Order: sequence, then structure tokens, then C-alpha cells
Amino acid sequence: VQLQASGGGLVEAGGSLRLSCVVSGRTFRGYAMGWFRQAPGKEREFVAAVTGSGLNTVYADSVKGRFTISRDNAKNTVYLQMDSLKIEDTAVYYCAADRSFTIIPRDYAYWGQGTQVTVSS
Repeated sequence: VQLQASGGGLVEAGGSLRLSCVVSGRTFRGYAMGWFRQAPGKEREFVAAVTGSGLNTVYADSVKGRFTISRDNAKNTVYLQMDSLKIEDTAVYYCAADRSFTIIPRDYAYWGQGTQVTVSS
């Protein structure tokens, strides 16, 4: 399983970005997908996760109401729509895949390479 994240960039506070993560393989639907982020000097933290069917999602409190995770199983792609971005959202964002639906980074077996999101004032 290989993951390729994209969509990061520089945006002003209050703006929006949509991250994408394309997953190789024919069993995409069998994997829960998560988004995580890591800011300089900080540990990697959970952002959002979605079940294989796409019917269930969970969010970190810090992004609830602003970010939306979704997936298109026909395209082997998971998305993270980020609205009302704040300076503190600045980080490298990673997508991850695992058979289990979890918010714990070490439980995810497969990781993408990360995409930088920078929010300016």
C-alpha cells in the first residue's frame, strides 16, 4: 500500500485548502484512513479519520467544525477539506491507512510522505 498526499500550500488565515491522498492497491475500501499533522518541535497529532465505507468519521477537537474528511472509494482517494484556517494549523500533514479505525498514530501501518500547510496572518 502506497500513499501520496498533495494539496498543501500557503494560505492566509481564514482561507481554505483541500488536501488529497491517493492510495495504491485494490483494497482501498478495506482501510480506514486518517489525517495527522506535525508542527516543528511538536509530536505528530491526530486530525481526522474515516472508516472504509466513509460512513463514520472522527475529528480532533481543535479542527471540529472547520475540517471535513471524506473519501471516494472509486478513486482510491481520501480528502481533507480545511476551512477557516488558523495560524496554529500550520504543520506538515500526513495521510495514513490501516485496517483498524483509530486515532492513534502508532496504530497506522501505512503513511504518505506529508504535505506542508502554512497559514499566514
